[in-house]
Amino acid sequence: MSHEPNSASSAMEGNGSYNKHARQPAEGAALALPHLKRVVETMTLYSADRPIVIADYGSSQGKNSLAPMRLAVDAMRRRLGQDRPILVCHVDRPSNDFNSLFEVLDADPHTYGRDDPNVFPCAIGRSFYANVLPSNYVDVGWSSYAAMWISRIPALIPDHFWVFGSTGAVRTEFDRQGVQDWEAFLSLRATELRGGGHLIVVVPGVYENGATGFEGIMHHANEVLVEMVTEGAITAEECARMVVGGWPRRKRELLAPFSRDGQFHNLTVEHSETSLLADPWWGDYERDGDHETLATRHAQFFRTIFVPTLASALTRVRAGDARSLQVFADRVEGGLRRRLAIQPAPLHSVVETIVLAKQVSS
Repeated sequence: MSHEPNSASSAMEGNGSYNKHARQPAEGAALALPHLKRVVETMTLYSADRPIVIADYGSSQGKNSLAPMRLAVDAMRRRLGQDRPILVCHVDRPSNDFNSLFEVLDADPHTYGRDDPNVFPCAIGRSFYANVLPSNYVDVGWSSYAAMWISRIPALIPDHFWVFGSTGAVRTEFDRQGVQDWEAFLSLRATELRGGGHLIVVVPGVYENGATGFEGIMHHANEVLVEMVTEGAITAEECARMVVGGWPRRKRELLAPFSRDGQFHNLTVEHSETSLLADPWWGDYERDGDHETLATRHAQFFRTIFVPTLASALTRVRAGDARSLQVFADRVEGGLRRRLAIQPAPLHSVVETIVLAKQVSS
C-alpha cells in the first residue's frame, strides 16, 4: 500500500468563493439551528463576571456562520441583557481566506452584533485538531460541515480521489483515521468547554445503504481528471497523489465514543438526529428544466470545496504557481459542468446532528 501522510484538505477556494457557492452546507446547517436555539435558551450559565464565549469551529469564509452566530448572540442577549460581553471566535486553518471572513463580518447585512458594542468577533488560524482555545473557556461550540475532514491522508486511493471510492485495506485505513480524528476532535473540545457548556456538530452523513449522495459528482470529477492525464494537462503521478479527505459520518460512528458508559471525556449526548437534505438547486431544475444552470451550480459547488485539495497534488502548485492552480480549477470545473449537463442528477444527501453537553465537575 502506498502511503503519503499529509493534510487531508486545503482551504476552500479563496476570494469569497465558498460564500458564493456553498449553499448546500448552509441548508444542512440550518437543520440544526433549532437545537442551537434550545441550548442557548436553556443551558446553565456561570460566572457573571466574565464574557460569554461562542466558538465557531470551521468558519471558512464566514457566510454560513452568520445565521448560527446571530441566533446564539441574540438568544444570549435576551437572557442576559446588553452589558455582558460576548466573544465570538471563528476557527479555521491558517490558509483559510480570513479576509473574506472579516469582510462578511463587517459588511454583510445579516451579520451579528453590528449595533452591539459588547459583541467581539475574532478569528484563530489553527487546525481544530489542536488546542485552539484555553481550557474551560467556551460556553457554546458550533461546528458545521467541518468535522467531516480528517486530519491526514493515511493512504493513496487507487484510481480515485474520494474515500468512498476506496475498498479493502485502503478503506480500512481511512475508517481508522476517521475514528481517531473524531475522538481527538471531541477530547479537544471537551477540554475547551466550560462545565455546563454545549457543543453542536453538524456533518454530512451516510444513507443506510452506505451511499452519501455525492457518488455521482465524485465519479464524474474523477473521469475529468483521467481525461486531463490523457491530454497531458496533468501527469499520472500528480493524479495518483490526489486524495480528498472528506469522511461523511454515520450516526453510529458519531455515537461510538459514548457507547461504553454514556460519556466521553466528560461529554454526554443530549440529542442526535439524522435528516434528509434535498439538493437546494434541484427544485429550480424541476421547474425550468435548465440543465446548464444546474450543472454550473453543481460544478461550482465542487470547485470551491474540493478542487483546492486536488490542486495541492500538482508539482507547480506546490511550488507556489498560482496561475497553474487557476488553470487547473477552470479545467476541472469546465469538464465537470459538461458531464453534469448531459446527465442531470440531484445532490440529495444525509445530515447528522449531534448535541453534546459537558458535565459540571462535582
